[in-house]
Amino acid sequence: MAAAQVPTQPQAPQQVWQMQDSGTKVSLRGIDSVDGQVAWASGNGGTILKTIDGGAHWQKCTFPDAGTDGVTLDFRGVQAFDAWTAIVMASGPDQKSRLYRTADGCVTWDLVLTNHDPEGFFDAIHMTSRKTGILISDPVKGTFYIRGLSIKQHVHGFPLYATVDGGETWRKIDDGLLEAREDKDGNSAESIFAASNSSMLDLGSGNQMAFITGGAGSSLHFVQYTNVANTLQCKGPCSTVVTTDSTFAGGKTAGGFSLAANLDHSGAPIIVAVGGDFNRPDASEGTSATCLIKSKGKNECKASATPPHGYRSAVAYDATLQAFVAAGPNGSDISRDDGKTWAPLDNGAWNALSLPFIVGPGGRIGKLNPAALAPEKR
Repeated sequence: MAAAQVPTQPQAPQQVWQMQDSGTKVSLRGIDSVDGQVAWASGNGGTILKTIDGGAHWQKCTFPDAGTDGVTLDFRGVQAFDAWTAIVMASGPDQKSRLYRTADGCVTWDLVLTNHDPEGFFDAIHMTSRKTGILISDPVKGTFYIRGLSIKQHVHGFPLYATVDGGETWRKIDDGLLEAREDKDGNSAESIFAASNSSMLDLGSGNQMAFITGGAGSSLHFVQYTNVANTLQCKGPCSTVVTTDSTFAGGKTAGGFSLAANLDHSGAPIIVAVGGDFNRPDASEGTSATCLIKSKGKNECKASATPPHGYRSAVAYDATLQAFVAAGPNGSDISRDDGKTWAPLDNGAWNALSLPFIVGPGGRIGKLNPAALAPEKR
């Protein structure tokens, strides 16, 4: 007699993001994965976290300036070298924008840079090597400068800082020409969003970086700098600009928010920019573009044919997956064709990416599970 067959129970679908216990409920805004095992996260309330075992355990770090106002700081960015050394960026008005550095695994912190401009607001920090790094701020009012044979008033410019000693000291390197566009009343019409510490991108070679702006119109800026006598300095005109107004949503709360690049091919990098309007998280129009670096003055950005399913504050490229991943408050998406089309991954609430990790409000931390991804269509 044949044995009765037991009906097979359908297996629950695997989660794309495997949730981890962060031990906190604050909004996490910064994440930097060193190697998938060591990673650092940061957020509001002076919160900094660290893992050395791939996220199985997250350690709460000592608050920088715990004896004064450290618990009031909003750490929007973190850059880590290893399990011992990291730099965190506090973003806020005036002197609430600061950099702190630890070299003992976050037991103690040194204050290494404080913003002293009332209009300044630190937006993004990126270490381009173990020694060198760049920091950019929202535009501030400037002074007079000489262009050609005439003296002109430089009203608004993006302050740019650099380090050549691993973040122990910082100095301004812009030459006064890293200009922001202005409206008819002379106010800055451009700003940088400190949503995920990914509005600035190192292009991998030639001492070149890019950053994306929002506001009345979104622009992609390219900056070339040179390392002379161990001092980073802007090379020639500090920035060349590609206007991308036709691709991104516009307004005070809208524009480009994050950049990532596919460097794994011959030729110029392919840059994917994401953004939208953070007051309209479910609106998909004007949220993604693919930008090609052709030649000076001839770069172009084209809107995605199929955009992400909402505003996106962060994007990252994964060389193993050969795909871009974008995330925002209503979920995440993946693109396997350099940002031309996107497919949803989940509907969770997220702020920032450093693959394989993702962070969001309420202390949310997830780790990418590649096995749960749908296979690439060929």
